[in-house]
Amino acid sequence: MNEKNYPKSLISVEKELYLNGRKKRYDIVVFHPNGNIHILIECKAPKVAITQQTFDQIAQYNMELNADVLMVTNGLQHYYCKMDFDNACYHFLVDIPNYS
Repeated sequence: MNEKNYPKSLISVEKELYLNGRKKRYDIVVFHPNGNIHILIECKAPKVAITQQTFDQIAQYNMELNADVLMVTNGLQHYYCKMDFDNACYHFLVDIPNYS
């Protein structure tokens, strides 16, 4: 909120959702003002290494959620990517975008 200027009202923390009939939980979601998901964030403990499996977990959630940007963090390492739905791929970013 302080660095990227996202309004607190657009941020949701630790909520449940259903994917393929199974109850899941997301760590943090940042919404667009229209209610669509802008950023999906998966948080791990500092002792948990960020691996391909960790990234696959958030990518699977995003198949249903369609967030524009994904972030995975363990508090020490942070990875960001922007989804390219037209080409069915993603592009890694240096940081999450500022709120505009």
